[in-house]
Amino acid sequence: MAQTSHQKVPSVYLYIPNVIGYIRIIMNFVAFSVCYSRKWIFVILYFLSFFLDGLDGWFARKFNQVSTFGAVLDMVTDRVSTACLLTILSQLYRPGLVFLSLLALDIASHWLQMYSSFLSGKTSHKDVKDKSNWLLKAYYGHRPFMAFCCVGSEVLYIILYFIADKESESLLEVNLYFFARPFTCFHFPDMKEISLSSTFFLIPGNYYF
Repeated sequence: MAQTSHQKVPSVYLYIPNVIGYIRIIMNFVAFSVCYSRKWIFVILYFLSFFLDGLDGWFARKFNQVSTFGAVLDMVTDRVSTACLLTILSQLYRPGLVFLSLLALDIASHWLQMYSSFLSGKTSHKDVKDKSNWLLKAYYGHRPFMAFCCVGSEVLYIILYFIADKESESLLEVNLYFFARPFTCFHFPDMKEISLSSTFFLIPGNYYF
């Protein structure tokens, strides 16, 4: 009589992408605990966590370990880390309402997309094959474009955090002179070359639905 061998399936909580998610939570906890005293440590840990965010999706597809728990864990980790960073920026710049508005938009849009995906029986909010909204298809359906939006927004937030010298700095008077210097013909040490009003919306955010 032939015996059927059963391959041991690991618990969903021990899936490789989910373990990466636990590591990201620890890294973010350490990063934000030193965000006001050790800027370099915060930036390094935050970017490592952001890099792992892309890596866990690759492992999930590679080893067929896509799960609803993993999708929720990834979503919550992303939203909490971004929300904490935007909250910090709202304390470092005025008007802080700008960053709080971005925070609300980020959480609301992702929550609605996640909720609608689960109601339709999908395991991932990135599955938009049967969606009619062109913006959702453009964002989630084209990985390079989505990567550009996510990386662009996070890099912008980190730059704003890193160059903040004091609390309550005016958002419209952020000195980005060192970015514009290669493109200027004359040197004006006291001139604020670029205001954030002309650069803030140049990089798309990761707050699409």
